[in-house]
Amino acid sequence: MTGEEGKSVASGVVFSTMRSMKYRRFGKTNLQMPVFSCGGMRFQQSWDDLPAEKVEESVQRNLEATVLRALELGINHIETARGYGTSEMQLGWILPKLPRDKMIVQTKVEPMADPAQFRRTFEQSMTHLRLDHVELLSLHGVNNAETLEWSIRKGGCLEMARQLQSEGLCKHVGFSTHATNDLIVKAIETDGFDYVNLHWYFVNELNTAAFQAATARDMGLFIISPNDKGGMLYSPPAKMVDLCAPLSPIVFNNLWCLSRPEVHTLSVGAARPGDFDEHVRSLEFYDRAAEVVAPVEARLRAALEEALGGDWCRGWARDLPAYVDVPGEVNLQEVLRIWTYVKGLDLLQWGKMRYNLMGNAGHWFPGVNAGAADAAAIRKALGGYAFAEKIGGILAEAHELLLDAPKKRLSEGG
Repeated sequence: MTGEEGKSVASGVVFSTMRSMKYRRFGKTNLQMPVFSCGGMRFQQSWDDLPAEKVEESVQRNLEATVLRALELGINHIETARGYGTSEMQLGWILPKLPRDKMIVQTKVEPMADPAQFRRTFEQSMTHLRLDHVELLSLHGVNNAETLEWSIRKGGCLEMARQLQSEGLCKHVGFSTHATNDLIVKAIETDGFDYVNLHWYFVNELNTAAFQAATARDMGLFIISPNDKGGMLYSPPAKMVDLCAPLSPIVFNNLWCLSRPEVHTLSVGAARPGDFDEHVRSLEFYDRAAEVVAPVEARLRAALEEALGGDWCRGWARDLPAYVDVPGEVNLQEVLRIWTYVKGLDLLQWGKMRYNLMGNAGHWFPGVNAGAADAAAIRKALGGYAFAEKIGGILAEAHELLLDAPKKRLSEGG
């Protein structure tokens, strides 16, 4: 970099104010959020808490290099969680050395039945991070009716989070979620949160109503893992590469999300400094994102229609019940979503990963896959669903195509 790019040096660390990085107002928080965030779930030593002496020097050096690369690029939002093993502790060895007023730090704590335990867990996070406050505190994993109730009931974890805010320990309170759209909307409609971390990207538009509800309330909108959970686009199939050209699949997906001004930031779960490079290339097209994305999106949707038919592509998700209302709690929304994009875009590696999480990741990936589905009972329960008669065949094909060894979430060693 040159001095013309505008850099400041403090404690021997270079912070960039590069003109290429873009920022968006993070809803009612009024924070100026970079359009990419440095997610802290892939560069730590372990998903389990470990004694400090168990952290390898090479791992810590890599984490620090990754954080410094993010800051050099203007990505000043560092996001982690109490559930990310050694991530907070390792970040605590570098964050206090950096100019605090130039960073937005977020951590996340799971909602609990006992809000006092929620507070103690948050205090453990702050001890690990070695900070006196975080800008953003998320209730991590408002994923089902129970965790929502623990969060929003009188005297619950949301109330405790607001108490922490009143004490100056966090500036804004939000929630992260892997829930079904209806439950996310219910959480948003409590008007209790400042922002939300949710899934929404090209291969997952199921949460569009939640996206719209958050926007109507001027909430910050953080998109979780759009290029890993959104298709494992770091290792895309040839069909995706060809259809997205001249863009890469990552650049397309980034621009597809960012062409909506309501989206404020996309998580980049960087494992090493170079993992930001392809994302930053997206910024070359930032000011004309919608124009650049349009022909690529048209080709992708044409490929989906060629494989599956226009009626399916336009209507498969309409009137499809959440897993709690399906016999056997088969997660039809996820099974059909995964099957659709595997069949249409060859996203088989991604499809197997997502499919085999069902039933093996608790409320983080609820419901079960199609292995034990009672097709007749499901078809009967679907009532007037347009594709009810096809469900049995689709579930059987999906299971045969996608079943692999059961997967675990990363935090469980998967």
